[in-house]
Amino acid sequence: MKNKTSVSWTIRYTLLNVAYFAAFCTIHAYASVYLLANGFSNTEVGFLLAAANILSAILQPVIAGIIDKPGYLTNRRFICFSVLVILGGSVLLLFTAHNKPVIFLIYALIYMIQFAYQPVMTALCFEYQKAGCGIYYGLARGLGSASFAVTSFFIGGIVEKNGVTILLWMNIAAMVLSLMIVFLFKKPAEAEKKTEQSTQGSASSGKGGLLSFFRRYPAFSLFLVGTICYFFAHNMINDFMIQIIRHLGGNETELGYSNFLQAILELPVMALIGIVLKKISADRLLLVSAVAFFVKILILVFAKGMGQMYVSQCFQIFAYAVFIPAGAYYVSSTMDELDQVKGQAFITSAITIGGVFSNLISGIILDHSDITTMLLTGCAVCAAGVIIGFIALTKLPHRKAAAKA
Repeated sequence: MKNKTSVSWTIRYTLLNVAYFAAFCTIHAYASVYLLANGFSNTEVGFLLAAANILSAILQPVIAGIIDKPGYLTNRRFICFSVLVILGGSVLLLFTAHNKPVIFLIYALIYMIQFAYQPVMTALCFEYQKAGCGIYYGLARGLGSASFAVTSFFIGGIVEKNGVTILLWMNIAAMVLSLMIVFLFKKPAEAEKKTEQSTQGSASSGKGGLLSFFRRYPAFSLFLVGTICYFFAHNMINDFMIQIIRHLGGNETELGYSNFLQAILELPVMALIGIVLKKISADRLLLVSAVAFFVKILILVFAKGMGQMYVSQCFQIFAYAVFIPAGAYYVSSTMDELDQVKGQAFITSAITIGGVFSNLISGIILDHSDITTMLLTGCAVCAAGVIIGFIALTKLPHRKAAAKA
C-alpha cells in the first residue's frame, strides 16, 4: 500500500516538474531567440535578463522567509499564484509583438516569477516527504529535465519554420497543465496534521535574521559565492547559446539539439541520485559538479564546430545534473526544517545572481568584442568559483549552533 501511495505522489510531482520545465525551456532557453526576433539588441537582451534576475534574487529569500513561517502562504499556494501570473503574462505577449517597452516589462516579470517558484517546488517535495507522502525526488526532477530535453528537441525546428509566437503557445499550454496539477496536489488530512505538528515542534529553529542564518551554516554561506561563479559560466552558455551556435556554424535547429542533449543526460543522474548519495556525500558531489562546470565552458573556448559544442554539453551529466539534486539534499540534511525553504531559495538566488552578472557582462562583450572573449571571461570566473567551493565545503563546518540574532 505504501509503494502505491509513493507511486501516486511521485507521478503527481513528476507531472508538475514536466510542465514546469517544458515552460522553462520556452521562456529561458529561448529568451534570446524570442527577444532578438522582437527587435532587441544583444545588450538589451542582457539588460532585460539581468533586471529580471536581480528582482528574482531579491524576491526568492523574501518569499522563502514568509513561507517558512506558519501562515496562509504555503509552498503550494505560491506555486499556484506563480502559474497564474505566468499564464496571464504569456497571453498578453500574444498581442504585443514588436512593442519593445511592453515586451520588456511582461517578459521580465514572467522570467522572474518562473525562477522564483523553482526552489519552492523543491521545498514542496521535501515538505510532503516529511509529512509521510512518498515522493522520489531524483526521478521526478530527472523526468522534468527530460521534458525540457524533448521540448527543446522539437521546438527549435518549429520556431525556425513558424516563428517565435509558438514559444508563447507552448508556455500557455504548460501553465494550464501546471494549474490542473497544483489543484490536485493536496495532502491527505492525516499528512496535513503531521505537517502542522512538525512545524509547531520546530518553530524556534527558523528564528533570527539573515546574519543569524549565515552564521549558523558557514560552509553553505561561502559555497553560495562559489555557486554564483559556476552559474555565471553556466548561464553565459545557456542564455547566449544561439550566439555561440551561430558562431560555430549552426542555427535554431542545432540549438534545439544542443539543449535536448544536455537536458536528456540529466535524467539518469537525477533518477539515481539516491543510490549515488549512499556512496558519496552531497557536499563531495557538489565539488564534482563545480569542476564539471569549469570543464564544460573550457571546451567551448577552443571549440571550432558543433562537434565540440555537443561534447561540452555532455558534461551537463556531471555539472548541473549533479548540482541540482545534490544541493537540494545538502540543504535538507544540514538545515533545520524551518530554514529549508530559505536554504533552497538561497541556492536559486545564487544561481540567479550568477545569471545577473553573466547577462550584463556577456551582452556588452558580444556587442563590443566576440564570442571567444565572452567564453574566456566565463572560464576565469568559473575557475575562481571552483576554488571558493573547495574551501567552503572542505575547510568550514556545515553547521554551527544558532547564533543570537
